Amino acid sequence: MKKVYFLFLIVFGSILTSSAQQSTLTVEKIMQDPKWMGTFPSNINWGADGKTIYFHYNPEKDPADSLYKITLSDTENIIKVPVEEEEHLLPSSGDFNKAKDLKVYTRNGILFLYDFENGQEQQLLELGERISQPVFLADEDFIAFQATNNVFTYHRSSGKIKKLTNIISGEKPAEKASQLSEKEDWLKSENLELLQVIQEREDKKEKRKAYREATKTPEKFAFYTDKKRLANLSISPNAEYVTFNLITPSKERKNTFVPDYADASGYTTDLDARPKVGDEASKVEMAIYNLEKDTVYFVQTDQLPGIKDLPDYVSDYPEREWEKKNRSVSTSGAYFSRDGQAIVNIRSADNKDRWIALINLEDGTLETLDRQRDEAWIAGPGIGYSFWGGTLGWLPDGKHVYFQSEETGYSHLYLYNVEKGTKTALTEGEYEVFSPMLSRDGKHWYLTTSAVHPGERHFYKMPVMGGKMEKLTSMEGNNQVSLSPDEKHMAILHSYSNRPWELYLKESNTKAKPIQLTAGQSTAFEAYEWRDPQLIHFEAADGAKVPARLYTPAPSAANGAAVIFVHGAGYLQNAHKWWSSYFREYMFHNLLTDLGYTVLDIDYRGSAGYGRDWRTGIYRHMGGKDLSDQVDGAHYLTQQMGIDPERIGIYGGSYGGFITLMALFNEAETFSSGAALRSVTDWAHYNHGYTSNILNEPVNDPIAYRRSSPIYFAEGLEGNLLIAHGMVDVNVHFQDVVRLSQRLIELGKDNWEMAVYPVEDHGFVEPSSWTDEYKRILKLFNDTLLK
Repeated sequence: MKKVYFLFLIVFGSILTSSAQQSTLTVEKIMQDPKWMGTFPSNINWGADGKTIYFHYNPEKDPADSLYKITLSDTENIIKVPVEEEEHLLPSSGDFNKAKDLKVYTRNGILFLYDFENGQEQQLLELGERISQPVFLADEDFIAFQATNNVFTYHRSSGKIKKLTNIISGEKPAEKASQLSEKEDWLKSENLELLQVIQEREDKKEKRKAYREATKTPEKFAFYTDKKRLANLSISPNAEYVTFNLITPSKERKNTFVPDYADASGYTTDLDARPKVGDEASKVEMAIYNLEKDTVYFVQTDQLPGIKDLPDYVSDYPEREWEKKNRSVSTSGAYFSRDGQAIVNIRSADNKDRWIALINLEDGTLETLDRQRDEAWIAGPGIGYSFWGGTLGWLPDGKHVYFQSEETGYSHLYLYNVEKGTKTALTEGEYEVFSPMLSRDGKHWYLTTSAVHPGERHFYKMPVMGGKMEKLTSMEGNNQVSLSPDEKHMAILHSYSNRPWELYLKESNTKAKPIQLTAGQSTAFEAYEWRDPQLIHFEAADGAKVPARLYTPAPSAANGAAVIFVHGAGYLQNAHKWWSSYFREYMFHNLLTDLGYTVLDIDYRGSAGYGRDWRTGIYRHMGGKDLSDQVDGAHYLTQQMGIDPERIGIYGGSYGGFITLMALFNEAETFSSGAALRSVTDWAHYNHGYTSNILNEPVNDPIAYRRSSPIYFAEGLEGNLLIAHGMVDVNVHFQDVVRLSQRLIELGKDNWEMAVYPVEDHGFVEPSSWTDEYKRILKLFNDTLLK
């Protein structure tokens, strides 16, 4: 008995010591208004002269950020931009001429031209209607623009305006009916037969009508959009064609409503929200306006290769007859070359195919240049979707189309020679390419990649036809680069794991050193020594190497308990070397580590940054490998870090909340407690765009939904569960946790609680809400993991 008593004293004493660990951080401190951390730059832009960097900043702690600037001649002074100057800055949107010495753009619906040689801005045109989307035509004396859903040209030399299209919103007016009833027709015939003069007058009237029809000027062609919505008007550089998209809203679309119980009116109001997955998506088609023939016809997608292919998952439903028919597709806008050729990005409604095709503008037929097929779903950096083609366009030579593809398993940059029909990879390797852009002279690419490390981003320069990549950034972490107009300087937003974003200046070469321009951290924020979490890999049960961030306490503080954090969004990366968008959670992890916890933050299957196979590892089973990665992470903690297997908690928001529920319902022997924040509980109730990618549609693939939705597994709850949700969440609706709570009540579960936040949407904004939520999370872990 003495030995048992002695052992009890050791264990109990250890727990008391662990519980007594202190931190200079508190939940109240880290969850207060983020202004306490300091001010950090964002939205970097260069002035037209290439000598001034503009950015949003807030050193004066105003209610919102304002525009500030730094000049290259005086990099030590940060100056607040006067309102008058801000209103006349050159916008980032617009179009350059071929020589890049002129830019056309709009401001407040007015057309302007900027001359870079003399630094002068000229107002070209102001109409009663808003002008938008100006572009130079091949004859650069002409500028095309849009107004009233039509395309116009402006002749710079004469100032003349010409309307090119006649597109009218709505339905074509019905012609007046002139048919007579049987009775009326009989009366008229009798009258004309009896009265000769009346008959003669009717004959003359018909002859005059026939003459007018034969001699009148034909009416100008008009295209009516009917009940469809117009989008993506584009004109060919030779002004021979205009392309546009027509969007037909689904008749099956049914929006949901979220009650707002705390509306300022004092009444409960309904917030109009999204439809649920499976509601038929809108139809998007492309039309061609032939300006010479004055007619409109449609791009034909019925001959696309593989248009009738069925997805592999149909084999799981042998009892159902699957009809092989043309699948629905959506088209992007047209991308024109300088000589008037056009390509289009096309995506199948079932998310399995992406085609890049050359458009025959004469008749709307297509020539497929590249087909990307994925039995999971088409995605990845630069791949694009229906309305946006992603990284897609023409080289200046008019012979090569560029695009990104996951053909090798990682998103890389490709060229397609339309004359030779050949495709060439410009980049290759087990890394991904982000935001490639052509240099002003069209001879080089600028691109960001993860070639150094999946958790780093660096900026490169590469010959336009491929070759050696020249690394232009050197700071470890993430480098978000904005090039000066002459491409001689880079304004760099840089951050590291434990250092928020700051602005740097560097010459665009490999030898130059970056100069730090801002230092926005507050004294209070700098006073704490924020941890640089260790980037590790642990082995999953299937042999995969899973990346993660590891926070370890000082040996004297370690309490033998651990918390696993699950990032949200599913397709997102958080085990990286830059300042996390989850900065509140990052600070909370520092607090937990001070208190003796070990914290693991996993880039589980489905996360971004690791290629196609990692991205699609959750296809048709969310809560499969993404959950087993959390379990294998827990095993790593017990086997390698000395964590007590009885004292592991888990938490996360949104997708992280979903995984937390799946963990407590399906892996009760691994996780003692968990906090599920703004969590999806039934994927059949989430949105279409995200969910149909991963799980297809409920009516077509119910197996995927049933095995992926926590509400079906609630009977497995054994540990302690905290559910927290905003009541005006228009993304993951409060209905999700209401239905789950009823399920838990019916199952007789009593080891759970729910905190609701009446004024919060999906992303909390009130410091009081953040504080309340995370005090509850901390209490949950302290009460259940430190026993």
